Amino acid sequence: MSALSLFTLELRAQNVASTKVAVGTATGSISGTLLDQKTGQPLSFASVVLLQAHGDSSFVAGAQTGDNGAFEMAKVAAGQYMLKATVLGYKPLRQLVTLSGTAPTARLGTLKLLPTATQLAGVTVQGERATVEESLDKKVINVEKDLSSVGGTAVNVLQNVPSVAVSPDGTVSMRGSSNITILIDGKPTNTATGGNRLEQIPASSIEKVEVVTNPSARYDAAGGGGVINIILKKQKKDGWNGQATVNLGTRDKYNTSLSLNRRAGKINWFGSYDFRDDRYRSLMNSKQTTILEGQELRVDQDGTNRRHNVTHSGRLGFDYTISPEQSLTVSVEPNKNKGLNTGNQLATLTDATGTNRISSSFGVTEDVMNTEASVDYRHTWDAHKGREWTANVTYTNLLADVVVGQRNTEGSIDLREWKQDLDVTLNAASYQTDYVHPLSDKSRLEAGLKGQLMRNDGTDNFLRQAADGPAMERIADRSYAYEFREYTQAGYVNAQHELGKWRVQGGVRAEYTNTSGQVEGGTGKFKLNYLNLFPSATVVRTLPTADQRVQLSYSRRLNRPGFMQLLAFPLYQDQRTYRIGDPTLRPEYINAFELGHQITLGKASLNSTLFYRQTTNAIQRLVRVDTTATRLYGNGAVITATYADNFGQATSLGGEVSYNQPLTSWWRLTASGSLFQTNVTAATGNESSRRTVSGTARLMNSFTPTPKLDMQVTGNYRAAVITTQGRLAPVGSVDVALRQRLFNDRAALTLRVSDLFNTQRNLTQVYTTDAAGTGFRARYYNKWESRVGYLGFSWYLGSNKPPKKIENQPQGGGGGFGG
Repeated sequence: MSALSLFTLELRAQNVASTKVAVGTATGSISGTLLDQKTGQPLSFASVVLLQAHGDSSFVAGAQTGDNGAFEMAKVAAGQYMLKATVLGYKPLRQLVTLSGTAPTARLGTLKLLPTATQLAGVTVQGERATVEESLDKKVINVEKDLSSVGGTAVNVLQNVPSVAVSPDGTVSMRGSSNITILIDGKPTNTATGGNRLEQIPASSIEKVEVVTNPSARYDAAGGGGVINIILKKQKKDGWNGQATVNLGTRDKYNTSLSLNRRAGKINWFGSYDFRDDRYRSLMNSKQTTILEGQELRVDQDGTNRRHNVTHSGRLGFDYTISPEQSLTVSVEPNKNKGLNTGNQLATLTDATGTNRISSSFGVTEDVMNTEASVDYRHTWDAHKGREWTANVTYTNLLADVVVGQRNTEGSIDLREWKQDLDVTLNAASYQTDYVHPLSDKSRLEAGLKGQLMRNDGTDNFLRQAADGPAMERIADRSYAYEFREYTQAGYVNAQHELGKWRVQGGVRAEYTNTSGQVEGGTGKFKLNYLNLFPSATVVRTLPTADQRVQLSYSRRLNRPGFMQLLAFPLYQDQRTYRIGDPTLRPEYINAFELGHQITLGKASLNSTLFYRQTTNAIQRLVRVDTTATRLYGNGAVITATYADNFGQATSLGGEVSYNQPLTSWWRLTASGSLFQTNVTAATGNESSRRTVSGTARLMNSFTPTPKLDMQVTGNYRAAVITTQGRLAPVGSVDVALRQRLFNDRAALTLRVSDLFNTQRNLTQVYTTDAAGTGFRARYYNKWESRVGYLGFSWYLGSNKPPKKIENQPQGGGGGFGG
C-alpha cells in the first residue's frame, strides 16, 4: 500500500470520526488494559476500536495498547458503543460500553483475551502466544517451535529469523550488512580468534531472539546493521523440570543436551550441559591470475577438506527472590571447543617458464576455552507499575590456541613443514545499569550507563621445519607478539510518550572509546580516542481504519574496527593466503532510516518496510597481491593479502515485505522477500562506484496433518550480490522437518533434512585493476556438506512439554543467506 493511499485512508477515517462525535459533547473517555488470560502478560500494540453499537456499526475512535497493555480513547461523546479488541493469535474481545452525561468516563480495568484454539480431528489444540511479538523498537521471535534448527546451533536458528541472513560460511547479516552486534542474554559476545561463538550455542537452548533493525539510544551504538539479542532458556517452574535431547546426524554428527531446574521457595537452581561432535567434508577450487613485473602468473588449485569439531558447553546458576520486588541471578557459563580441519590441495602453477604441479597437505587445530560469569539484579515497585532498575556485572576469560600448518608433498624441492601458532589470552569486564521511570500511563523516561574494559594479549609464532630433521624452528623475523586494550564508556537517556493515536520515542547516547595496542616486531604502538553522540527517534501512528499502523525511525550508528583489523601482523589461512590488520583504520558511521507499515487482515498479517542506510568513512574488505612475498616465497605462485581500509561511501536502499496466512486449520504459509540496491565506492578510486540490485526470498509452509504431527518445509533464495572488488553468486536451498509427539506429550521424535536438493555452495569472484592497467583476478568455489539429516529424540521432565503447535512468523526480507 502506498504512502498516499495510507494518508487518504487516515483522512477519510478522521472525517468519519468527526462526523460521529458531532452529535454529542465529546468530553468522555474510555480506558483499560489488555492481558493474556492464561499468563497475565500485557498485550502490547494490540488494536482497540470503538464502533457504534446500533445502526451501521461505523467507526468512532481507535487506539493501540502500549508496552504495558494499556489504552485510552479521549473526547468520546455520550452514547452506547461496541468496544472491539483484536490481537493476532487471540480470540477477539467485544464489550458494550455506555457513556452518559452523569458517567462520561468508563474505566474498564483489565480485559483478558483468550488464545485462539484450533479444532482438529475431534481434538482441541490450544493456541499459543504469537511467534513474533512487536514492540516499539524491536521484534521478539519465539523460536522454540521452529523445527528447521533441530540438531543445529544458533547459526541454524538465525537462518529463519526475520530480517536476518546467514551466508554459506556462517556470516550473519541484516539487510545486506554483516556489521551487526550480536548479544547473548543482553551481553556482548567476546571472540578473539575470529571463531564464531554462535557455533557453540545449541539450538535447543535458545528460547527467543530479539531483532532490532534500527536500535534506540538504549542499545550500544556499535553495529551499523542492527542488533540481535539471543535469549537462552531459563526454567523457573516449581519443583524439578528439564529436558534431555539426543540428535544423530548423517556422516558422523552427534549432539546431546540436558537442562534441569529446581525451584523451591525463593531459590531457583538451574543448570545445563551440551555436547557436540560434528564432522563435515567439503570440496574447493580456485583460479587466480595476476601480472607481476610484466609476467603473467596463473594458479589453479583443487582441494578437499575434513573438519571435526568437539564442543562442551555448560551453564550453572541460581535465581534468588530477595522480595516480591527484588531478584538476584548469578550464573557461570564455561565453553570448550576443539577443532581440527585437515585436507589436501593440488596446485597447478603456470608462468613464462612452463607449468608446475605442487601437491600439499594442511591442518588447522583450534583449542578454545571460554568462561563467562555474571551477576544480575532487578528491582521493581508494586506501587509504581513500570518502574524498574536493573544492574549487571560480567567477567569473561578466553584462552585460545590456533595452529595453521602446511607442507608440500610433491612437485617442490622444499618439502619442509611450516606452522603458524597464534596464542591468545583475553580478559573482559563490563557493567551496565538501566533505570525506567514512568511519568504517567502514557509517558516514561529511561536512562543508563555502561562500561567495558578488554585486555587482549597474544603471540604469533612462525615455525619452520629444520633442514636436517623433524624439529620445528621459530623464524624470528616472521614471528610477533601483540597487546591490545579497549575501554568504552557510554550513557544514554531515552523518552517515550503516547498522544492519542501517536507514539513517539526519542533519545541520545554518548559513547567514549579508548583503543590502544602494539605489535612487537611490527608497526609499533597506536592509540585511538573518540567521543561521539548517537541520536535516535521513532514515531508510530495507529491508523483508525482496520488494524494497521505506520512507523518511522532514525538512528545514528558506528562500526569500530576490531583488534584483528587493527593489529598489523599476518595470519595465514594457507601458504598462499593471509590477512593483515591496519592500525590507521578508523570507525565508519551510519545514518539509518526506516518506514514500516503493518496491517492485520482477518487471520492474515502483512508487514512491509522501506529502509535507507548511508555509511561514511566506509570500512571495505579488500584483496591485494603481496608482490614482495610472491617474489620471496611464491615459487611461481601468487600470495595474496586480505585487509580492510577506509574509503568512500556506501549506501543501501531497499524494501522488504512478509505475508503470514493460515490457509486451512492445518496449513499455514509465510512468504517473504526483499529487494535492495547497494552502492559502494570502487576499490581503485579510478572507476565509478559499483552498484547492484539484489534480493532475497523465503517461503515457509507449516502443516499439522494430525494432532500429534508437525511438519515444516522452508525454501530460501539469495540473488547475486556485487561487492567492492567482485561478485557473490546466487544460492538457494530447501529444508524439511517433522516432529511427532509421543507418550502423552512426555517425549518428541524429530527428523530434519537440510538442503534437501544439495544446492548450497559458495562462489566468489574477485578482480582488481591498478593505475597501470595490470591487476588480479580470482574465482573461488567451495562446496561444503550442506545436505545433512538429523534424527532426534527429546524427553521432557517435570511440567515441561513439547510445543504443541508450529506458528510461522512474519518474515523479514533477509532470506536464509547473506547478502
